Amino acid sequence: MDKQDKIIEKERYEKRALELLAIDSSKESRIASELTPPVLREPYVAYEKAIRENIFSHHKVLEICAGTGMHTYALLQTGASVLASDISESSLKVLKNRLSFKNLKVKEADIESLPFADNNFDFVVCAGGLSYGNAKVVDAEILRVLKDGGGVIFVDSLNHNPIYRLNRWLHYRRNQRSKSTLVNMPTISRIKQMGTHFGIYNVQFFGLFSWLMKPLARLVGQNCAASISNFLDRLFRVKSYAFKFVMVAKNLKLKK
Repeated sequence: MDKQDKIIEKERYEKRALELLAIDSSKESRIASELTPPVLREPYVAYEKAIRENIFSHHKVLEICAGTGMHTYALLQTGASVLASDISESSLKVLKNRLSFKNLKVKEADIESLPFADNNFDFVVCAGGLSYGNAKVVDAEILRVLKDGGGVIFVDSLNHNPIYRLNRWLHYRRNQRSKSTLVNMPTISRIKQMGTHFGIYNVQFFGLFSWLMKPLARLVGQNCAASISNFLDRLFRVKSYAFKFVMVAKNLKLKK
């Protein structure tokens, strides 16, 4: 990732976290799917389901780009040893304030240079953070710190749909995201390349028409719009033009 862009993103998240710390961030988070509007909820439901089905109490898990812990709670509920990492120290302070679990540790870390030993974690998980570093470098670091037989669970955005790409570009023009995050947004080819390193991998796609659901929700309500969105995803077998994807990959050596 461009050094200047990395500084911009770090400062952006530091500012948000400091605002939270100045208010009150001591309450524990709920799982992310409960905090997400129904029209955008389905990929996070699938992500949390993948966590429950694959991560167990004896596993050692690294969460990268953990932020303020919106997705960390689901990991902690498994009983696994969780190390939540992020480039923003203040975000991790918010996370620790929200989640007082004995199986939680935090560590400030850059996803392009993870400060962990090789073959160290049973799972590496990430919710929405894969674009915050050079794709090849980040993926190589993830694979490096995974144990032999380890696995990954990701939920993130795709970079194929022209409507979503335009929306992200507009956010960039408004200084709401850096250019590097556009360049490094996950693609189908990146997903496939990562999958080649594992014995088993599965990908689900969501939100072909998410861009239509916000105005539709004003007419028919959030829950009805969510049902319509999920039906359309199944009908059109949404894939490369999806809004979000959930990837689960693991090697056969990993035991339950």
